[in-house]
Amino acid sequence: MEQSLEWTRREIWVRKLLYPGHTLPTVAAPLAVATGLAARDGVAGFGPALAALAAGWLIQVGGVLTDNYENLLHEPEDREHPELVRAVKSGTLTLRAVRCAVLGCYALALLAGLYLVQRAGLAVVAIGLAGIAASWVYSAGPFPVGRHGFADPLFFLFFGVVSVAGGYYVQAAAALGASAGSGFLTEALPLAALALGLPVGALTTNILIIDDIRDREFDAVKGKLTVAVRFGIRWSRAEFAALLTFAYIAPLWSWLGLGLGAWTLLPWLTAPLAISTARDVFTRERYQDLVPTTPKAGRLLLAYSILLAAGVALPSVH
Repeated sequence: MEQSLEWTRREIWVRKLLYPGHTLPTVAAPLAVATGLAARDGVAGFGPALAALAAGWLIQVGGVLTDNYENLLHEPEDREHPELVRAVKSGTLTLRAVRCAVLGCYALALLAGLYLVQRAGLAVVAIGLAGIAASWVYSAGPFPVGRHGFADPLFFLFFGVVSVAGGYYVQAAAALGASAGSGFLTEALPLAALALGLPVGALTTNILIIDDIRDREFDAVKGKLTVAVRFGIRWSRAEFAALLTFAYIAPLWSWLGLGLGAWTLLPWLTAPLAISTARDVFTRERYQDLVPTTPKAGRLLLAYSILLAAGVALPSVH
């Protein structure tokens, strides 16, 4: 885990703080599904989709930076992230810079949100503020949910249901006119926009579960009561298996229950990658061995979501 050479400032910010292999898939995946459904309904929009991607990624990065800031603030000798500790001690990284980056991410996300408000109405404000709040309370505030074992439902809800429904909403509301407003959000948002977020949320939560299994020994020392720390690795593995199983049953429901057509079974093509990822989770326990599994689960999420988006957008085949 230790490195013989100091990391450069760029390496610290990109590889350890921005963490694109983790943050980009969790934002792009639900937006891809939302865009596939919007294309099916004839309301897809490149501008709103791109703005939603930018805002979502900035909020996600803001949450990751907040987590690292809180960790460095309260665990200045953190053994889990020795490269960050060394960077702070050498001056390559400062807590002030991380704090400013957090505020900058949220500010830029709000700036992207202004465009979406203009195109899709004021309901976007509620969606954006809820996303910022969720990314912040994961590791900060009076009750950081990540430290108390409540992060799993937060990830499932916001990176799944809210992200897909919100991504669909901004495109549909922009296409139909911002005057659709909140009434469109509550009355005309199709059930599919909510239902399709469920398997996306399941696979995103599995990324968190992998991280919690990987980090459980460090988290226990820090007093973080994640699910893996509180209930043990067997419980986390059982939760992972249940969510993975649900994600691969969901396309069948989309086809037979929602009437979206047989193309929605396309995500089943990712089954070999899903099995390989599950094998890692069930056979590996050491931190070093599980490090590559997080980006692997991110690739699974993104591949599954792109195929689901394509299956939803294609003409129905029954």
